[in-house]
Amino acid sequence: MELVKLQKEIISSELKLLVILEGRDAAGKDGTIKRITKHLSPRETRVIALSKPSDREGREWYFERYTRHLPASGEFVLFNRSWYNRAGVEKVMGFCTHKEYKSFFGEVESFEKMLSDAGFIVLKYYLDISKGEQKKRLKSRETDPLKQWKISPIDGKAQEHWKDYSEARDTMLLKTNFEHAPWYVVNAENKDSAHIALISHLLKHVKYHGRDEMLLTFDSDLVYPAAPDNLKEKCY
Repeated sequence: MELVKLQKEIISSELKLLVILEGRDAAGKDGTIKRITKHLSPRETRVIALSKPSDREGREWYFERYTRHLPASGEFVLFNRSWYNRAGVEKVMGFCTHKEYKSFFGEVESFEKMLSDAGFIVLKYYLDISKGEQKKRLKSRETDPLKQWKISPIDGKAQEHWKDYSEARDTMLLKTNFEHAPWYVVNAENKDSAHIALISHLLKHVKYHGRDEMLLTFDSDLVYPAAPDNLKEKCY
């Protein structure tokens, strides 16, 4: 009901809400998005999950294919992975050059500052799970017929490059944790707890009429700012 209240506010106040979900493979991005959008209007709520760039997109300005999907006034858009692919999987798997990776950090700061100045509300969440939990979830994709569509060639590299992904994650979060577009880490080891905590956190950070503050409490060990000490002490 609180999410429905939020959507009414987005529509009536013509807000442009952009939520970015990043995380390790099998961290639960799909399930989290389904939980958020289940009772929302499909007309004003959009989920963006882009596949790998086409040949033409590979020749465009890096952010160009993402800008086509930004929310208009009155819309709530969720990115299931985003331009931060460059700082994560592209870096680890060698899908971008070192020059492209380095230049990304300056470009993304300017890009997100432009979004903020244009009135976009930008919230970024990184879903984090342990190596053992990831292994279990990736294995379930092989045996569960309802999860077969999730299997990708990258899955097989997730565990092998665990440390590389951890280092890329920390660099990304620390370098792109902007005041106008902050990062929050979500402990997604338990899916149900993570869903409720993330939703409560999201609702807490966007003003809307009729908000029930009693419902918006969340465990600070489940959702926390991407500060250096937190990454060192709480992340897997």
